[in-house]
Amino acid sequence: MPPFAVTPLYAALCAILLIVLSLRVARLRNKLKVALGDGGERALQKAIRVQGNFVEYVPLALLLLFLLELSRQAPFWVLHLLGAALLLGRLLHAIGLSRTAGLSFGRMAGTILTLGMSLITAIWLLIAAFSAM
Repeated sequence: MPPFAVTPLYAALCAILLIVLSLRVARLRNKLKVALGDGGERALQKAIRVQGNFVEYVPLALLLLFLLELSRQAPFWVLHLLGAALLLGRLLHAIGLSRTAGLSFGRMAGTILTLGMSLITAIWLLIAAFSAM
């Protein structure tokens, strides 16, 4: 396995998902003739929030994953499990929030997977950092 093979995979997959989410916003803007803001359009509001939520959580989660991979303190399969949890979490969240602004399975599961992945990775990094002291 080449060094740093896991994070680039999940970064690329997340980038593709972000592009899809961004194209949804652009398509809705064009369809609804809204250049700036949401124009009070509920569908556009949800699409903007789905995209924005993705951008709020994914960069830090990928950075944490990369630092864990760089530390070489986690097995290959754990890194993949964490990366897959992030990707699946963001996909489920996007689907759930796109369907309803209220609670949904996708939204809840996506949030749990994303925050769980970030918390586990952060704790693993803290343990690794304190073990190195």
